[in-house]
Amino acid sequence: MSAYLVLVRERTTDAAALQRYRDRAPLAREAHPSQPIAFYEEHETLEGDDAEGVAILRFPSMAAARAWYASPEYQAALPHRQDGSVSRVILVAGSDEPPTA
Repeated sequence: MSAYLVLVRERTTDAAALQRYRDRAPLAREAHPSQPIAFYEEHETLEGDDAEGVAILRFPSMAAARAWYASPEYQAALPHRQDGSVSRVILVAGSDEPPTA
C-alpha cells in the first residue's frame, strides 16, 4: 500500500540553513526513491493557518517512507531544515483501492 509523506513549511526562520537542507535532502531521494506528487508549488489554504509551502512525496509503503526519513542521507539534511524553518512532517497510509459508496 502506498504511503504519502506531507511536508508543511509554516515559515522560514533561517534562509541559509534552509538552503543547506535543499542542497542535501535530494541525496536521500536518490538512495530511497519517491515520487513527488506536489513540490512547493502554488497552493491555497481553504481552512486553518496558511503555510509557506507544501510538498507531498509518494513512497511504495509506510516502511519505505520511514526508511527514507531514518536514512543517513536524510538525517544529515534534517537539522538544517529544523534550523531553517518551522515545519510539520506527516506520514499517511494511502488507499490503493477506490472508495466504495
